[in-house]
Amino acid sequence: QVQLVESGGGLVQPGGSLRLSCAASGSIFSIYTMGWYRQAPGKQRELVAGIASTGATNIADSVLGRFTISRDNAKNTVYLQMNSLKPEDTAVYYCNVVVRTTMPGPTQNYWGQGTQVTVSS
Repeated sequence: QVQLVESGGGLVQPGGSLRLSCAASGSIFSIYTMGWYRQAPGKQRELVAGIASTGATNIADSVLGRFTISRDNAKNTVYLQMNSLKPEDTAVYYCNVVVRTTMPGPTQNYWGQGTQVTVSS
């Protein structure tokens, strides 16, 4: 089993910054992609940013230039630096990882419990 622990959400004013962290632990052989999704009330969950084991990133157009994703492979941790936050960024943010727990073995998809980000004055 793999556990994901998220931290860093909260209430921030428009134009402010937050940094989310997600640490993976448990029976991990290797981690492939790590990423962040978000879900606002009444909307579908959407990809915010993802990062491959190579370091290649995929950033949603809506946050491009404001959000940065990074990972620390030694700590099995992914970060989302969010700058110039807007009210429309308000959502529950979920960490997602794709891992192998054994080799050989299938890749598996795990989700964090979610952390609330609220952007409001």
